[in-house]
Amino acid sequence: MAPINVNDLSVGKTAFVPAKQALPEVETESANGNGRSEKGYSYETLLETANFLLSRISVKPSIGIICGSGMGSLAENITDAECIPYEDIPNFPISTVEGHHGQLVFGRLKGVAVVAMQGRFHYYEGYPLWKCCLPVRIMKLIGVKTLIATNAAGGLNPSYKIGDVMIVKDHINMMGFAGNNPLHGPNDERFGPRFPPMNKAYNIQFRKIAKEVAKELNMENIIREGVYTCLGGPNFETVAELNMLKMVGVDAVGMSTVHEVITARHCDMNVFALSLITNECVTSYELDNEANHEEVLDVGRMRQDILRKFVSTLVDKFAQIAPASP
Repeated sequence: MAPINVNDLSVGKTAFVPAKQALPEVETESANGNGRSEKGYSYETLLETANFLLSRISVKPSIGIICGSGMGSLAENITDAECIPYEDIPNFPISTVEGHHGQLVFGRLKGVAVVAMQGRFHYYEGYPLWKCCLPVRIMKLIGVKTLIATNAAGGLNPSYKIGDVMIVKDHINMMGFAGNNPLHGPNDERFGPRFPPMNKAYNIQFRKIAKEVAKELNMENIIREGVYTCLGGPNFETVAELNMLKMVGVDAVGMSTVHEVITARHCDMNVFALSLITNECVTSYELDNEANHEEVLDVGRMRQDILRKFVSTLVDKFAQIAPASP
């Protein structure tokens, strides 16, 4: 069965529901290790959340933006903003990390209808991966076709400097190697196929446009392109772990994004992702510096103006292209 179709969806109407018997809710191991099980939300439960949001907003977004740590200001350029706190949204998790505001912002960027997540959900907060990615599926149900995911990351590539912006060309799903995947469990074909391909996870055309926009904004000197990986956290990595990741081709390391991208591609969304390099990874025992969350927020503030311009321009360009395939 084809992925869900929202072309006929308009604000104020309910989300499109393909005719298919609902899968049972699946009990999954709790991420917080307390021995209790949690049930993954059914398609129908997510529809309830989508319909709640549609009843509260005046625009139907076509592009979704996930604001990374310290990058909540990406939503500040949204005009005619309608903000809905996470605690007011049925079935939504709550963001608990400093630098994540905890609300959806609906409105327009450069005239394009968007929704921005000011605050995402992480595995290390105690949420299972399917719940971390719940907002991506909700975005799909309310009409989003393109996802822009941003994150703060440690620069593992020795040529990367603090404040650089890495366009993600690929990822290594380390958590997936250990069997932790947001698509784990029975597959609901109303979202996507059982075995989604990931060889084109990050839209090639979007990446080319991003590099062109960087030149237009005179920021090409801080633009990189590389491979991202997500680890479970919340601790920062050891020297040995970082050197291992470096050996297998990782350029930047974080604690998010990969599972969101997998979920987005599963439901046929086009994806662009970027990492703000907020610290240089420590790969030698001789160095005394240590990574910390405060520097993540500081670098986010340092780059907020240029990132707002960059993402706003990308939204405009991506909306014009609107590719039908990755």
